[in-house]
Amino acid sequence: MGSEGCVPDPSRCPLCGQPNGCAMVRERTSGEPQPPCWCTRATFSAELLARIPAAARGKACVCAACVGTAMSGADGERRG
Repeated sequence: MGSEGCVPDPSRCPLCGQPNGCAMVRERTSGEPQPPCWCTRATFSAELLARIPAAARGKACVCAACVGTAMSGADGERRG
């Protein structure tokens, strides 16, 4: 068992824990080529990136739902 605490799951969003749909992870685990990941065309605000726990930075992608929430201005301000 690790003494590092939580090891981030690269297939799950580090903010909400839902599947992140990362094509790069899918390609690594399946060995099958994937189209470019949705995240290569997404905009990630500095505020959103700052919310990612240090242990998950560079190891697990934020999901499209969390990116969409942040982009809509609902991130921490409004719901829905």
